[in-house]
Amino acid sequence: MTAPLANSKSDLRQKIRAALHKISPAARSAASAQLCARLTEQSFWKNAATILFFAPLPDELDVWPLLEQFLAAGKICALPFFDSVTQAYSARRVQNLTTDIAIGKFGVREPASGCPEIPLEKFDLILVPGVAFDWNGNRLGRGRGFYDRLLAKTGGLKCGVGYDFQLIGKVPAEPHDAKVNFVVTPGRCLKAAG
Repeated sequence: MTAPLANSKSDLRQKIRAALHKISPAARSAASAQLCARLTEQSFWKNAATILFFAPLPDELDVWPLLEQFLAAGKICALPFFDSVTQAYSARRVQNLTTDIAIGKFGVREPASGCPEIPLEKFDLILVPGVAFDWNGNRLGRGRGFYDRLLAKTGGLKCGVGYDFQLIGKVPAEPHDAKVNFVVTPGRCLKAAG
């Protein structure tokens, strides 16, 4: 990565994180409800039988209620699982949010180690967190590259999830950075142009 590109990514991360820290719990809750409602209106959501969710961090929109709904509908749900041996994420199925969830290496909720693995190419839809997204489907992550490597192996539609202000004109991107097909925010659903 070139120094100017690395600096652009770092500057954008700092700017977005500063904005995320200003969001009150009440505003996050309201925006999360709007996002969940918008997401469930989409045909790609309605047609999905297998979804790879993510466990939201405190500054991210809360998609956990959708995981609960999808499970209740008897569909196949999974979460990323970090394997400390390979230093990579895989997907493991969750069926019971009380017994199948553990706190992972980075303090994020993930499937317990006994949950069955699902091949990454078997998903209809992957919900993707990010710091920022753009109109072409480029995504800026948290900087470690874990999600880029995970997304490179997945099948199905990739849907970025974020606040409206996290959808920007242009995200600094490199060829190895994973793209998303859609970006859903509380205010819109965008089909990526790229």
